[in-house]
Amino acid sequence: MNAAGAETVLPWQDDREQPRVARVSVVVPVYGCKNCLEDLVQRVSRSLESIDQSFEIILVDDSSPDDAWPRITELAGLYPQVRGLRLSRNFGQHAAISAGLLHTAGEVVVVMDCDLQDIPEEIPALLAAMEQKDVEVALGQRIDRQDSWFKKLGSKLFYQALGWLTDTRYDHTTANFGAYSRRVIDTVNRMPEQDRFFPLLVRWTGFRAAYVAVSHGQRSEGKSSYNFRTLVRLATRVALSFSDKPLRLVMKGALLLAAVSICIAGFSVYQYVAGNIRVAGFTSIVASIWLIGSGITFCLGVLGLYLGRLHDETKGRPQYIVWQDTRNP
Repeated sequence: MNAAGAETVLPWQDDREQPRVARVSVVVPVYGCKNCLEDLVQRVSRSLESIDQSFEIILVDDSSPDDAWPRITELAGLYPQVRGLRLSRNFGQHAAISAGLLHTAGEVVVVMDCDLQDIPEEIPALLAAMEQKDVEVALGQRIDRQDSWFKKLGSKLFYQALGWLTDTRYDHTTANFGAYSRRVIDTVNRMPEQDRFFPLLVRWTGFRAAYVAVSHGQRSEGKSSYNFRTLVRLATRVALSFSDKPLRLVMKGALLLAAVSICIAGFSVYQYVAGNIRVAGFTSIVASIWLIGSGITFCLGVLGLYLGRLHDETKGRPQYIVWQDTRNP
């Protein structure tokens, strides 16, 4: 309190402490699609104005290779509902989403991609589903995906592998596009882990969700930053961060290896007794070296991956760095 009795707002306090004005916050990670941003902003605005909802649009520049920041600042100047955040480097799509979520003020938060494959005109249907079905999450279910067969196959295999590694059932027709209540977003914002995967963070909260069939558009610009290598890397990181199943698989593999080794040793003894082995112990020694050696190496590799994740977590570094903010230039 100051001398006049008014509350003093410290400069480090973020705008989550301020009264919420926007009813809906729309978070959009931006990477490689600067030329469609104005179309995105206009279509989102029209969709929310058609149902008389106050809103804000947060565009998060994840070090976009097409230098999208000047375009974002321009849009923030043209449209008062638009706010731009610029990360200091490329931290990844889900870290960019987390940055946007932390700066939202709305009672409901919509997360969508920037390439217009997530149709802005479907947002009212997501918001209506939350109210009608009394749920905290409404996920857009892409019934007819407008992607190449290779990308659809890769996406399906990725989510199947991810579901198997994390012991969860995951619908490959859903992604980030959805509407989330303030309770869900506040819960996700309190999660401190470094490896962010927004859909699984939401799933972990356990809040009720509804699925809404939505249209899926053609990619407006550029190409997806996800290829086979990045999907494998993402699946590995997510599995190590969200599940101990790889460790349990190692244990099962070690037991299986022990059983195989015993069988081979027994067979070697039988062959020796039968006189079929001239050099005593040769077969069993070779089998032991290859089986036990490879098994130990594999187990140490998995343990090393988990130790690496623990090392990253214990450093306590921020999940992202916001370099610039159009609200606080």
